[in-house]
Amino acid sequence: MSRPQMKLGAFLMAGGHHIAAWRHPDAHAQAGSDIDHFIQLARIAERGKFDMIFIEDAAAIRERNPDLASQAARSTAFEPLSLLAAIAVNTSHIGLVATASTSYTEPYGLARSFAALDQLSGGRAGWNLVTSASELEAENFASSGLRPHSERYERAEEFADAALALWDSVEEGAYLPPDGKAFADRSKLHPVHRHRKHFAVDGILESQRSPQGRPIMVQAGASDVGKDLAARTADVVFAASQTKAEAQAYYADVKARLAKYGRGHDDLKVMPGISPIIGATEDEAKAKYRALQDLIPDAVGVALLASYLSIQDLSAYPLDGPLPEMPQTNLIQSRQQLIVDLGKREGLSIRELARHFAGARGHWQVVGTPSQVADAMEERFLDSAADGFNVMAPLFPSGLEDFVTLVVPELRRRGLFRKEYEGRTLRENLGVASPNKG
Repeated sequence: MSRPQMKLGAFLMAGGHHIAAWRHPDAHAQAGSDIDHFIQLARIAERGKFDMIFIEDAAAIRERNPDLASQAARSTAFEPLSLLAAIAVNTSHIGLVATASTSYTEPYGLARSFAALDQLSGGRAGWNLVTSASELEAENFASSGLRPHSERYERAEEFADAALALWDSVEEGAYLPPDGKAFADRSKLHPVHRHRKHFAVDGILESQRSPQGRPIMVQAGASDVGKDLAARTADVVFAASQTKAEAQAYYADVKARLAKYGRGHDDLKVMPGISPIIGATEDEAKAKYRALQDLIPDAVGVALLASYLSIQDLSAYPLDGPLPEMPQTNLIQSRQQLIVDLGKREGLSIRELARHFAGARGHWQVVGTPSQVADAMEERFLDSAADGFNVMAPLFPSGLEDFVTLVVPELRRRGLFRKEYEGRTLRENLGVASPNKG
């Protein structure tokens, strides 16, 4: 019998996921504003037969203090949909997933934009739904400030249902039917009439039916309401888990929720983040890791940690002391808990926790040889902790090139990853059916 097959995504982020990657001698410091750089990364991932590339987004600067922002490479970035439209015409098979917020967009505009990307790419588009938990983003869009966590997810529920309904408002073959008597077959057009608390939508999407039925839905929520929304509407869920036990618990929880919505175990792919640092020997890999860690200014690492803990400042506490007690945040609750748990479990000081967190923002870091990285992935994949992984190379392009050149062949040798694409659309390659209509 053939072995189950991993799914792989490449999470692209300018010069790399490590907060100090731009300072590395092998980095491309101008990566955030270089389209050719992103096309190169997409082609590397496509050569490796990855399922998708993934572009995150935040509609604001990442750090309020300009002195700190000036020391982090995440100060410049392309708007994701615009970037992926350019990448679409320079690739042929790889999926194209962009982040867009339900807090600062409207359902019709978003559904229309992703339908356009889907048509341009031949059925390779995906939407990563986020609710946006940054006060800096709220200040750019909402004079009333950041909405409470529960309200953000209530709005997201309505938004997802409206977007799905709009994508379903046009059946396959609705336009230019074979009889040639009309431009559209009226029986295949289904106007949307949704009037709810947050949104009112009336109309039909001005697009052909998606080549893959609908664009893929992706989510990353780890709160209870976030996991429930993913189980009902998503095709892929990204996750951050430090330990295998945490990953298994998350996997089991999300999968158990699917039956409530008439969905099967394989209808949702769980793809945790992994940040691999690869060397010909274990010592070489560790040396690469240390070289990156040595580039982190303490102030930048601590500021990044504070932002994910959802507090304004950690400077009042000794860097070599433990984290103070954290009140529950209205912002990214799951990530705050992950950091607190990590600090307590490993007895890390604020400085140590900040340096650890700066490498992959709470995602799983694996440092070793290609075989050791493949071993770690295989273990979690086969032990019901993941359906695949979202690869977060600490340094681009070399980190992604190393993974494709060294780790992917090892996964193929073990029969765990494809040699060729299964189809042309993202949905075909992921092997997921469309979720139930909202």
